Amino acid sequence: MFNLRSFYILGFFLLAHPAHAQEKKPVRVGVLGIDNYQAVAFAQLFNDPKATGDLAGVRVVTAFPGTASADIPESVESLPKWKAQMVQFDVKLVNSVEEMLQSCDAVMIMSLDGRKHLAEATAVLKAGKRLYIGRPLAASMGDAVAIMRQAEQSKTPCWTSSQHRFSPGFIGMRNHPEVGAVLGCDVYGGCPTEPHHAELYWHAVHGIETLYTIMGTGCVSVRCTSTPLVESITGEWKDGRVGTYRGIKKGALKYSATVFGDKGVSVAGIYGHGVPVKGVVPTNDKYMGYEGIAIEMAKFFKGGAVPVSAEETLEIFAFMEAAHESKRQKGALVKVADILEKYRK
Repeated sequence: MFNLRSFYILGFFLLAHPAHAQEKKPVRVGVLGIDNYQAVAFAQLFNDPKATGDLAGVRVVTAFPGTASADIPESVESLPKWKAQMVQFDVKLVNSVEEMLQSCDAVMIMSLDGRKHLAEATAVLKAGKRLYIGRPLAASMGDAVAIMRQAEQSKTPCWTSSQHRFSPGFIGMRNHPEVGAVLGCDVYGGCPTEPHHAELYWHAVHGIETLYTIMGTGCVSVRCTSTPLVESITGEWKDGRVGTYRGIKKGALKYSATVFGDKGVSVAGIYGHGVPVKGVVPTNDKYMGYEGIAIEMAKFFKGGAVPVSAEETLEIFAFMEAAHESKRQKGALVKVADILEKYRK
């Protein structure tokens, strides 16, 4: 039976609580460049109708595929495949950056080619859209600095990170109960290169970001020993701690670390899995993959703070640039501050 009093009560409730009257619209995300599998992975996570928690409320609605980079075989081979995949996740493919920007609230740059990122980021930052840039951030230190400078000048939130940073078995090693405060760390992982990108930027950045994830910022100097088998990089932090990165060129390949603390020493987890317990690395737990960083991206797209500061990002790239310079100088010590000063002029 119709009850007039209940009708008025409901009306007043909806006026006082408009969110109940109309479901909040999701944050619309555009993708610039889709020759990188990460574009597909994030579209699948954000557009999942069963998404819950932080992943809910973000939707990839549009993408400008761009063109493949002719000198990157992976780009040429992947672009047609990922176009088809993006359409399956109900993402509209458009014909220009401008068209993409008109129909989104925030942007992910997913182009595989870091040489494109400065121009792509410039367009997005001028439009004032919140921006996440996938690795590699850039093909050169100069471009990396220019992107972050434009973000600062335009007052547009912008960040970049490897997905390795938010893998539970890596980020969980800070103050691990069996390790305590981190006193040092030896990270290892793959080190493939491309001739058109600064050597460590192409892939080693994932392992070096793992080093920073566990150690934090504050590296003051770097030395690099390079052989046909390995890129071995040692960094000294301002408080006397030492962290190393072993870029594996030949031999068995794995992504992990050994962490030295004031309570104990432990291997880290492996990519995608959780932290070790009593030295045992879990492999039967939930595999996170891209989900860890997708959660941080979702918080950011909804208005949250930048998860990784520009200062930390530029220190990571200065660390790599210092390693490049040390290699050129046959293993000489190179100061990180000198690299930052050179490129900030």
